[in-house]
Amino acid sequence: MANLVRSTSNGGAVASEVMASDADGAQDVREGGVLDRRGAMGVGLIILLLAMWLLGYFAGTDLQTMLSLTIWGVMLGAIIALGGIGLTLCYGVLKFPNFAHGDLVTLGAYITYAVVALLPHSQPIWRFSFGWELVAGLLIAVPITGAVAVLLDLALYRKLRRSKSALVLFAMASLAMAFFLRSVVYLLWGSDFHFFYVGRANPALHLPFGIRVQADQLFVFGLALVMMILIYWLLARTKMGKAMRATADNPDLAQVRGINTEKVVGWTWAIGGGLAAVSGVMYGLASQLRPDMGFVLLLPMFAGVIMGGIGSAFGAFVGCVVIGIAIQLTSAFMSPAYGPAVAFVLMILTLMVRPQGLFAEK
Repeated sequence: MANLVRSTSNGGAVASEVMASDADGAQDVREGGVLDRRGAMGVGLIILLLAMWLLGYFAGTDLQTMLSLTIWGVMLGAIIALGGIGLTLCYGVLKFPNFAHGDLVTLGAYITYAVVALLPHSQPIWRFSFGWELVAGLLIAVPITGAVAVLLDLALYRKLRRSKSALVLFAMASLAMAFFLRSVVYLLWGSDFHFFYVGRANPALHLPFGIRVQADQLFVFGLALVMMILIYWLLARTKMGKAMRATADNPDLAQVRGINTEKVVGWTWAIGGGLAAVSGVMYGLASQLRPDMGFVLLLPMFAGVIMGGIGSAFGAFVGCVVIGIAIQLTSAFMSPAYGPAVAFVLMILTLMVRPQGLFAEK
């Protein structure tokens, strides 16, 4: 009998080891499949961008112009990424698509415009086209736009959360809030186009291979990199960042563990609104201010966030840069007016091949 018990016990241990081994093997297979799909998607995007390059070149665009379009695409992607990082943070924690995010971009840009108009204009900083008054306006617009985002949550979204409303109600409420914010911009600043500076020179820098870029574009890209690094540090190293990640994973469990999820939600709105303001200012600096500028950027932002992986700040940056490059390259052989359509097509392809994006696991 003792031998039988020992034999049964040994058999159970062997069976447990076999099951654990099979589970590990299945996990390895799943991870391998994820990496294969991610790699395939990355290679596919590179091939697609190369195809755009060739189409532009054979359409009659010279090599230097194609190189310049690529660099300008990176700069445009950096502008989109500034808004996209805030969008992916809000979606990761709040779990709904905030269609009003684009109009927070517009609001931040117009607040900065109002400050620049009030302050005396200084000489341009280095080779940039802007002076210290734009920096002051940006520093004022970021907290104000963040506060507006928090107030919108307190006035509307918190009530929907407490009543356990359906996702579609959140989406419709954010769409209504987008129209509200845009109407405020129309009422305060009108429907005309505006510029931070009128008639101020914006000289180009000459880079190797005949590439010309503006100093403002380099500033935009550098600022986007700094913002991405700061967000990564916030999420990985700070107590609030860890609370934000815990709330994003499981808000009920986070509450049980003593995390004030409403405080986390408030900080998420504030950070997202602040990043939206930075994105709007940089876009207005690169082109012009108009009441629908945020709405125009909204689709490329969603496309970049979905491509990079919802909830990943680095993924949002990479995805938005890819979208920006694609929009600029396609302007070599088709009308630039189809830029949003290019972003939409890339978003659909991403959803078909890898719905969770390049840098998200689920």
